[in-house]
Amino acid sequence: MMAATPSPPPDKTENTASSSSSSSSSCLTTLHPDIIHTHILKRLDGATLASAASVSSLMHRLCTEEDLWREICTATWPSLRDPIARHVISTIPGGHRSIFSDAYPSLHHFSLRPHRRPPPPPPELISAVDIYYQGKPVFSRVKRTETHKNWFLTSPLWVDALEPNELIPTTVKFARKDEEWLRHLEESLSVSWIVVDPTRGRAANVSSRRAVLARRHWLTREVEVVYAAEMAGERQSATERVQCVVKVTCCGKVGGELHVRGVNLVMEDTEGRQVSGKEGVAILQRAMESGERKRVDHVGVKERFEKFTCLVKESRERKFRREKARDVVSTLLALVAFLLVCFFAGL
Repeated sequence: MMAATPSPPPDKTENTASSSSSSSSSCLTTLHPDIIHTHILKRLDGATLASAASVSSLMHRLCTEEDLWREICTATWPSLRDPIARHVISTIPGGHRSIFSDAYPSLHHFSLRPHRRPPPPPPELISAVDIYYQGKPVFSRVKRTETHKNWFLTSPLWVDALEPNELIPTTVKFARKDEEWLRHLEESLSVSWIVVDPTRGRAANVSSRRAVLARRHWLTREVEVVYAAEMAGERQSATERVQCVVKVTCCGKVGGELHVRGVNLVMEDTEGRQVSGKEGVAILQRAMESGERKRVDHVGVKERFEKFTCLVKESRERKFRREKARDVVSTLLALVAFLLVCFFAGL
């Protein structure tokens, strides 16, 4: 009679992990929900809070409470404290938690979807704009943009966060040392621009957050800090690839404070043409619906901006060569016509 083969001993690692997980869950269930909420969950950031929601049904219920997400969102983006933003967010299913998942960390929308008829433009878009210097907010603004009017749909997409002739003071000192100071601004001045579609209840952050370029305007010598986010556009057209460009224009006197004179959003295609309001809203709506949200690789973002800039430059050079060739042909035809007229007039 053969001896029975002994069964292998249970995996100690699995036992340890399962017992650790069950003990953690049991420890949580013994705590009062108010203690978990006040002393644990309020100390977490958004990404950690979202992960904690998957631990158990109790944690999911506690981690989806609106006041937690409101505090996280308004601490991250102070502009969301504005009454306009608060009202719009209150109408969106999921509230601040939904806004956070749409606006954080960054929008990635590079793959073209099968062509579908775009939804009608919403009556308005809400822009929540925040500027930070060395991580501290220095400016916040919420702006309504009416998108259903004919002038907006037929004109280039352009959204101004500031009123005409408005100047925003900062604590940054204005300096004349161009290269060093511009590099400092590029590294220290960051921008968030959240676009919210109240009708469809979606949002997206269309800024690269960190600057891709800091330069002086060739004519006014004002400082321009540029942020760009590339995304997929319309199939088989110049807008197949577009980029949202946020430009912060600064002015000031040497030794004095730096003032923000302009903060605007535009959308450009690969020919350097500004996309119309109608096209731009449709592209933004698709990006909100289909785009992934990922952490930003700033080096990759800057490389994409430089490649896009090269495409625009090449397109303009081709256009210039075509126009020059047309001018030469037109001149030759005019000369031939003149010679023919002179020839027949002399007969």
